[in-house]
Amino acid sequence: MNKLNLTIIGVPMDLGQNRRGVDMGPSAIRYAGVVERLTDLGHTVKDEGDILISQIRKEESSTTLRNLEQVIEANTALANKVHSVVEAGDFPLVLGGDHSIAIGTLAGLSDQYENLGVIWYDAHADLNTAETSPSGNIHGMPLAVSIGLGHKDLVNIREFAPKIKPENIVIIGARSVDPGERELIREKGIKVFSMHEIDKLGMTEVMNQTITYFLERKVDGVHLSLDLDGLDPLYTPGVGTPVPGGISYRESHLAMEMLYSSHLISSAEFVEVNPILDEKNKTADTAVALMGSLFGKRII
Repeated sequence: MNKLNLTIIGVPMDLGQNRRGVDMGPSAIRYAGVVERLTDLGHTVKDEGDILISQIRKEESSTTLRNLEQVIEANTALANKVHSVVEAGDFPLVLGGDHSIAIGTLAGLSDQYENLGVIWYDAHADLNTAETSPSGNIHGMPLAVSIGLGHKDLVNIREFAPKIKPENIVIIGARSVDPGERELIREKGIKVFSMHEIDKLGMTEVMNQTITYFLERKVDGVHLSLDLDGLDPLYTPGVGTPVPGGISYRESHLAMEMLYSSHLISSAEFVEVNPILDEKNKTADTAVALMGSLFGKRII
């Protein structure tokens, strides 16, 4: 990966779930020094500020999906912004915000690529729909929406669907998967490295297989969607849905370092940093440290 023109887009969104505070994630990540970290690595960094998010929460009587109208509005704005950044030849780096923002990120990316790949680094599969979701929280649905499943107004943001092919997805770190999601993974043939595979194979082998998989599929870009709850809560206490037994701090740095060396990553987002639940901004600090490794920082 050469020196990049990075454009930071903040999305202070907490409407995709029901725990307040994750809307402060972009500010926490900025406070942790993301611009300075990436500039020090030689990249040109432009911070475009935040997408404007409605602060009005209202439930739709016609759907079980929480804050549907506002989530659609925010993701449409994000999609248009991401699209313009990629069109200008820059690398979009999106800061969340809850993981429902991936709907907008992928909607803005996918029509710029013929065969986009996606790494979903997360404790959860995020493949629920209104029919399978136990909560109605849209932050548990972005991957399903992006493969064309779910509410039509979410699926058709920027007026096309699906955004990505199921076979171009690799989920890494899964350890909390709902029954409906498990069935969908089997049905669609989505590649998953759960914590079982990471424990059994080791992160080096998992990342080697992931990189080989994308090369064999001849992808023309790979989007990294990294939910901080993919890591063990020991390292990222400030997330809304922590799941014990996650990926370690060093394993995550190794994964980012290997992705940097692969030259595959063409866009990225870091989501679910919630300062209210955090300890001395530890989760945002971890996010910025991982970005450093993703964009070329080395120990020696």
